[in-house]
Amino acid sequence: MIYLDTSVALAQLLAEDRAPPESLWQETLVSSRLLQYEVWNRLHARGLGQSHGEDARLLIGRVALIELVPPVLARSLEPFPSPVQTLDALHLASMEFLRARGQAVQLASYDERTIAAARALGVPVLAL
Repeated sequence: MIYLDTSVALAQLLAEDRAPPESLWQETLVSSRLLQYEVWNRLHARGLGQSHGEDARLLIGRVALIELVPPVLARSLEPFPSPVQTLDALHLASMEFLRARGQAVQLASYDERTIAAARALGVPVLAL
């Protein structure tokens, strides 16, 4: 399964210079519930909630969302192999939560800090 980072979702929605391959959307995608909040926050901050809302709902609807359950929150309080921002810590903790339950997870991200921390944790990173 592929863990979808918000940077990839936003690149798709906002038609940035970089965009994930179309084949990504045929994969089994998972992310933290945090993805939903981050996507909507960024869309509203740019005044794009109405124009991009339907696409955002469809994209988020394709992703299995993991709730921020106590084990995820507890792990995010612990140190990571490299410095990360708070929301990235929650994404990384969500990936570790899945891996601890025997799930093979590969990260899809454009965020270099998240990629570096994931690699240091032994999470494979999808080439985008």
